[in-house]
Amino acid sequence: MVLNRLVLATHNVHKVEELRRILGPRLGDIELIAYDGPEPIEDGETFEANALIKARAAFEYSGLPAIADDSGISVAALGGAPGIHSARYAGTRDDGDNLRLLLERMTGVHDRAADFTCAAAFVAIGIEHVELGIWPGTLLRQAAGGGGFGYDPVFQPEGLAVSSAELTADEKNAISHRAMAFGKLFAYIHAL
Repeated sequence: MVLNRLVLATHNVHKVEELRRILGPRLGDIELIAYDGPEPIEDGETFEANALIKARAAFEYSGLPAIADDSGISVAALGGAPGIHSARYAGTRDDGDNLRLLLERMTGVHDRAADFTCAAAFVAIGIEHVELGIWPGTLLRQAAGGGGFGYDPVFQPEGLAVSSAELTADEKNAISHRAMAFGKLFAYIHAL
């Protein structure tokens, strides 16, 4: 399979920028094209299902091979919430609102274990493939750092003494859930 153009199925500007930085040289001669089609209804029950829904929609709309991801934070003490509902946890799609609600629900809770999860999907003619990246850590009691987006200010990656919002973009992109998932996905794509 000769692959020289890929549609990235997201309208999230932060994800587009982050993914271009993560993939960097792994893109090689592949041109990453922004998706400008309609947003599909993400009604899957897993990160993998929602990533495939988005990649399928971009593939069907553009006619080009497509990649997409679905990601979020899962907190053990909340039974895995917000999970697949991370982006709309507070009902407003606002990062600040989501963060405040999560910290409010964790008031007085001692078990702070949390994971960032990313499912990265690839869809082309006759191919559907998904890879998963899981970044373990803990939930901080208050936000720290001004980098990143979403839940980064309250997520402390395992083995580090800072939030993911206190990492540089390059540091985060080397070890994040998205870097893990897309690293595996691009190894699969290049092997095709």
